[in-house]
Amino acid sequence: MIIDCHGHYTTEPKDLHRFRREQTAAANANDKAAMPSRATLKMSDDEIRESIEHNQLKLQRERGTDLTIFSPRASGMGHHIGDEAVSTEWSQICNDLIARVVSLYPKNFIGVCQLPQSPGVPPKNSIAELERCVKMGFVGCNLNPDPSGGYFNAPPMTDKWYYPFYEKMVELDVPCMIHVSGCCNPAQHTTGSYYLNADTMVFMQILLSDLFKDFPTLKFIIPHGGGAVPFHWGRFRGIALNNGKPELDQIMKNNIFFDTCVYHQPGIDLLTKVVPIDNILFASEMVGAVKGNDPKTGFGFDDTKRYVEKAAISDADKAKIFEGNAIKVYSRLKNQIAKQSA
Repeated sequence: MIIDCHGHYTTEPKDLHRFRREQTAAANANDKAAMPSRATLKMSDDEIRESIEHNQLKLQRERGTDLTIFSPRASGMGHHIGDEAVSTEWSQICNDLIARVVSLYPKNFIGVCQLPQSPGVPPKNSIAELERCVKMGFVGCNLNPDPSGGYFNAPPMTDKWYYPFYEKMVELDVPCMIHVSGCCNPAQHTTGSYYLNADTMVFMQILLSDLFKDFPTLKFIIPHGGGAVPFHWGRFRGIALNNGKPELDQIMKNNIFFDTCVYHQPGIDLLTKVVPIDNILFASEMVGAVKGNDPKTGFGFDDTKRYVEKAAISDADKAKIFEGNAIKVYSRLKNQIAKQSA
C-alpha cells in the first residue's frame, strides 16, 4: 500500500467558500448579528463526489497511490480571522466535511483535523475538537505554530503553553503535522516562504529543547521535506553539537518526521541521503501548493511518487517511506484502515 500522509481538501464545494466569505466579513466587522448560519450551508454528496473524483481520486488512480491522509485546506484554516468562537465553528464545519469525504470514500481517505486555534488562545482549548475528531475516526491533527497568520507572536512550540495539548496527543496516541495557514503578512508568500519558514523555525525550536524528554512518545510531522533543514543539515547538526545536544538523527529518532512534499528529483535525492529513512513519510500535497506539470519532465510537480521510486535507495527503504513509516507514526492508522475496508 502507498500512503500519502499529506493531502488537503482544496476542491471543496462552492457553498463552503460562500459561507466563509460571509463569516469573515462579519468577523472583521465585529457584527455578530451578521454571522451566517451553519444551517444555510448546502453541500450535497453529489457535489462532494464530483469535487473528489475529478481531482484527488483521479490523481490517486493515475499515479498509483492508495490512501490519502486528508485534512481541510491548510491555507483556509485562517486562525487569524475572527475570535475563538469563529475559529471553533469554522473548524467544526471543515472537519465534518472531511468526515463526509471519508464516509463516501473509506478506502481512499482517512481524516486529520484542523484545530480551532486563535491568536492568544491557549492550545488546550483545542482539545475538545481533537477528541471529537478522533471519535469520528481521525488519526491526527494539524497544529499551527503561528495562529497570527505570519507575525510569529505565539510562544515557541517547546513552551509549556502547549503542554496540556501535548498531554492529550499522547493520551490519544495521535501525531500532529506542523502546518501554518494563510499568511496576512505582505512580506511573505504563503506557500513559497511562510510555510517553509515555519517548518524550519519549529525544527530549530525543538533542536535546542528538551521537549521529548518530557514527552518521549510525542510525534511531529514537519512537512514540505522539513523546510530548509535537509539542505542545511550540517548547519543544524553543528548548532546542536555546539550546544551539547545529540546528533540530529538521535534528536529526531522516534519523534520528528519529514514528508516528501519536495517537487524535484534532486530535492528527494538529498532528503533520502541526509535524513534517516525511518524519519521520512511519503506525501504529495496533490492539488495543493504547486499545480501543473513540470515542462522538463512532462509530469506533475507534485507527482512525488516518481521521485521516490527513482531515488538511489533500496526497495526495503522505499517500502518504509511509502507505507511502513506512516503506519508507525500514525498509530491509529492500521486499525482505522481495517475498519474502513471492512
